[in-house]
Amino acid sequence: MPGIFDEANMRQVLEGCIPEGETLLAGVHGVTLQVNRKKTSVFDVYVGITEHSLAVAECEERKYLNTVYRIPDKRKTVDQEVGTCFPLEEIQSCEMKKGIMGAVNCSITLKNGSFLKIQLPKRGGLGGGMPRHAEYRERIMERLGSL
Repeated sequence: MPGIFDEANMRQVLEGCIPEGETLLAGVHGVTLQVNRKKTSVFDVYVGITEHSLAVAECEERKYLNTVYRIPDKRKTVDQEVGTCFPLEEIQSCEMKKGIMGAVNCSITLKNGSFLKIQLPKRGGLGGGMPRHAEYRERIMERLGSL
């Protein structure tokens, strides 16, 4: 299985959740910080943007503490699935703030009241698996900032 810092893997995962007929314009590795305003949720995600949508999908399946009984590891995570596409027209606001080590934290509020906070790291991992990370991150931030 390819690592999470692999652009080809990221494209495959994100293209599986974008609407038919849309094209992935940019995608990066990110981290969820919060899903809804009450629960902290920290896990790796891919964040992508199309002309009309924001896609957020988990990089890999959630880990289990015990593979025999499939007890999910719910430390710092939520039951809610992340692996969906949000129409940009449904985003009410996106507030961006500087995070640690050059990262940008994006607090996204949808018109239906849902909330998602994701972090877009400055770098796309070691080893060169995501060579266009900086360029794609800028595209995503520019598009979200224009809403």
